[in-house]
Amino acid sequence: MISLEKIKKLRQETSLSISECKKALEKAGGDLKKAKEFLREWGGDFASKRSGRETGEGIIEGYIHPNKRIGVLLEINCESDFVARSTKFQELAHEICLQIAAMGEKDLLSQLWIRDQNKTIKNLIQEHIAKFGENITIRRFIRYEL
Repeated sequence: MISLEKIKKLRQETSLSISECKKALEKAGGDLKKAKEFLREWGGDFASKRSGRETGEGIIEGYIHPNKRIGVLLEINCESDFVARSTKFQELAHEICLQIAAMGEKDLLSQLWIRDQNKTIKNLIQEHIAKFGENITIRRFIRYEL
């Protein structure tokens, strides 16, 4: 039997549904680390199934570093206006802008995420694809630096 505390902790860390967290913990024998890895793999599989779907909606996010010497503009797309307007999608866009500002433009998707060195930006996007149930693509971005 998986404890409710473990399910809550995994849900808090992943923002996935309680049922998905419970399934992952059951499959991992109650081990949180293994459950997260299972969810990451599941997210990748889910994302690959969604990859061919058109992403006609989205937002443009901007970030200016406090020193006013680095700026980023990002166009990130999804399938529906509903997801594009969501706080979580906008937070994802902001996180990617921070990543670009900190690490540069080169090989963005394969870069390790600055907030969690166990994930790449591609993993981060795949997790959000699994959360939203929609394809997400980075259409274009630019980084300015003085």
